[in-house]
Amino acid sequence: MLAIAAVSLAGAAIPAAATNDEFSENGNILISDQFNNRVIEIDRDHRVVWQFGIGPNDVSKESILGVNDAQRVGDLTLMAGTGVPGGAEPNCPNGCVDNRVILVDRAGHIKWQYGTFGVTGSADNELNTPVQDTWLPNGHVLITDQGNGRIIEVNKAHHVVWQYPQVPDPAKLNNPNSAELLENGHILISDENNNRVIEVSRNHDIVWQYPKVIDTGKLNGAAFASRLENGNTLITDSTNNRVIEVNHAGNVVWSFVTNTRPYSNANPLPTRAVRLDNGHTLISDQFNHQVIEVNHAHKVVFTQGTINVLGDGFNGLNAPYDAKEIGDYTGLTPPFNEND
Repeated sequence: MLAIAAVSLAGAAIPAAATNDEFSENGNILISDQFNNRVIEIDRDHRVVWQFGIGPNDVSKESILGVNDAQRVGDLTLMAGTGVPGGAEPNCPNGCVDNRVILVDRAGHIKWQYGTFGVTGSADNELNTPVQDTWLPNGHVLITDQGNGRIIEVNKAHHVVWQYPQVPDPAKLNNPNSAELLENGHILISDENNNRVIEVSRNHDIVWQYPKVIDTGKLNGAAFASRLENGNTLITDSTNNRVIEVNHAGNVVWSFVTNTRPYSNANPLPTRAVRLDNGHTLISDQFNHQVIEVNHAHKVVFTQGTINVLGDGFNGLNAPYDAKEIGDYTGLTPPFNEND
């Protein structure tokens, strides 16, 4: 595992290299750079201050293949690797799976792992396309095990202590893409291929759903959802290429469309949107190869990556799937209790 201080593109005019002393500074952004097979932490000058994964074209377990999700847990980083499809990597023409959720330290050493590299399954300590992981305040990990059609909560000893649904059922979950623990103890799930977001109790009851009646004009490809402090729900409406904020009654109160920007891919399929403490929204605009921060008035105030241009050098990304600001858990499950 590599911890790399900076990545640069030969010939590019770039700021001075960042130092590893800037690791985990508030305001930095942690990005799942999916098809570069790496997780990077950048500062606001676009410099990479920390990296896990060797980078593009490496499909070994020393990288994180097809990384979908990452979050900072104290000085550690939790991340989920699904794998890369055929044709995405020259060294993996038929596709390669990862199927791990790993917790790594600053030096890139794996401190905990669920799932086995290259193994697809549903038995104990096995996963099939884990697209998201959430560190819970009790030290457990909530995993969206997409290929197995389930959400599981696992403890440090690798035991499944809770699962939804109890038996895989496409009517209940079809290609789930995210799960967040809410303050009320319920789980907020993006049920991607059922085109809905649901809130379920620990007793497996659906207590809230958007939309109430499935309508792909309202939601098509639910990629991510988070519950905001005002009670509204922020949803990444991926196939409709937009982010929406809906209130409890299901009315859209704010939205941002990502494919109408100049030079945009016609279908960038945004995958993650999180609200920041300053009221802005951080969006992973996947196939525009960009992470963007937009304010409430729809103005883009920060970008990482060049729109619709994939890259791996300075300010370059390849299908970024997730981005979170270090130290900002607005709308997200905090990894620790306030008194920890």
